[in-house]
Amino acid sequence: MDNRITIIPKPLSIETGNKIINIRTKSVSICINTDSKADLYKTAVTAFEVAGIKTSDKGISVFIELQPQDKKQEINEGYNLTLSDDGIRIKAESLNGIFYGCISAAQLLSGTDNELPELNITDQPVHSWRGFLLDTSRSFYSTAFIKKMLDACALHKLNIFHWHLTDDQGWRFEVPGYPRLTEIGSKRQDYTMPASEDGFYDEEKLIRRWYTDEEIKEIIRYAQERCIQIIPEVEFPGHSSALLAAYPEYGCTGGPYQVENRWGIFPDVLCLGNDNIFTIYEVALKKITELFPSDYIHIGGDECPHERWEICPKCQARMKTEGLDSAAQLQAWGTTKIASMVAKLGKVPIGWDEVLDNNKHNKLPDNVIVQSWRGTEGGIKAASLNHKVIMSPTQRFYLNLKNKDSFEEPGRLGVTTTKKTYTFSPAGKELKLENPEQRKLILGGECTLWTEKLPHSRNAEYLLFPRFCAAAETLWLPEEKKDFEDFKQRLEYHKKLLHQLDYRYYEGELE
Repeated sequence: MDNRITIIPKPLSIETGNKIINIRTKSVSICINTDSKADLYKTAVTAFEVAGIKTSDKGISVFIELQPQDKKQEINEGYNLTLSDDGIRIKAESLNGIFYGCISAAQLLSGTDNELPELNITDQPVHSWRGFLLDTSRSFYSTAFIKKMLDACALHKLNIFHWHLTDDQGWRFEVPGYPRLTEIGSKRQDYTMPASEDGFYDEEKLIRRWYTDEEIKEIIRYAQERCIQIIPEVEFPGHSSALLAAYPEYGCTGGPYQVENRWGIFPDVLCLGNDNIFTIYEVALKKITELFPSDYIHIGGDECPHERWEICPKCQARMKTEGLDSAAQLQAWGTTKIASMVAKLGKVPIGWDEVLDNNKHNKLPDNVIVQSWRGTEGGIKAASLNHKVIMSPTQRFYLNLKNKDSFEEPGRLGVTTTKKTYTFSPAGKELKLENPEQRKLILGGECTLWTEKLPHSRNAEYLLFPRFCAAAETLWLPEEKKDFEDFKQRLEYHKKLLHQLDYRYYEGELE
């Protein structure tokens, strides 16, 4: 492949001709020759802007053609791109395809030194679910930074933004009738952070630390313009200290509780013997449904201790009524309740792989998608039970881990290199599935950024890139098309683009 073709993620097929095209300007002039001109034009302009390319009447001609799509269940995200003396031609069957074609064209122009060979690119992602999770509970980030991360997703053709909105360290959206969720549950006394002059990180000042409805709607609109679906997550039944601090009556002991200023797993979780728990979640989930047009709601389910349930009279009574053998089985019972509530709202529930555990008496509902984080085993088990799967194994796709093993590097809970991220394929050969058909249930994967000890977004960027780029390519390309040495060469050009777009990145060893 020509070294000047620096696109990340790498296209599926690139054919180069002998003729060299002189690139006299790095601006583009967009020409629409089909219906829906306004939508197409806005989509194209947005894509080029994401990659730092401006539009101009004197720019390189970019001809956009939206072709009719056959009736299919899934959107065809593929595109065809040609470069010749006439300019750039992009054809696709969907707005998503047009967007990704324009992203590739913009990266081509950014990476060239004024010359490119004539080109014919045919491209199509291998996975329909290409995601990034941002935790805004442990660290509360501005809407400007969230938009910047949406731009990063768009630049790398990721189509899912998983927004982690609640946890032990903060509840980040308003719920009607339950004002203390944000008034109390969004704020914590943080002894680990110095006071800041503007108060943004100074927890002693009464600064708002939740996203208003209007801010959420604006972020959703921004994502939609970049062909990104936002998946909201509301944790249940663990990681609930912020909720309990606001409404202590929903815990097994009655409190007092606090919004946690520590990291880890805490014994106080929601009391599943209390019917009012489902009342507050019904209201919260309805609010989420009203705000987010996404087809999915993530219900959490990870890292939930059961020790309070073992001695709680209400939980013990629930176990007896439901015929459960152990406190651990209460979680499976609660998960079926929450999953049913989500389904009644017309949404598809997603849960971390613990939702597969202790379900002797309460089988996980068939519609629940399982997100596998404790390695790939949860995903393999889920697929064997005919559940759809999202792969996010910690040691490959958790970008809050260190880039290399050094006490001077930021990050926590281990090390994962760029190569380790790149060489993982969500449905690859390393997965030992009994039935080859089960691979079709693996929708794709998500790289994640959990934000303990990451109050400053610039440090978050340093941890993300370039592993974010590697994850994007491994979610786009078939396993047999990946080539880490080739990726490293393209990354050197791509880092110039990241710098131009004001993203910080790690520059050390990649493997």
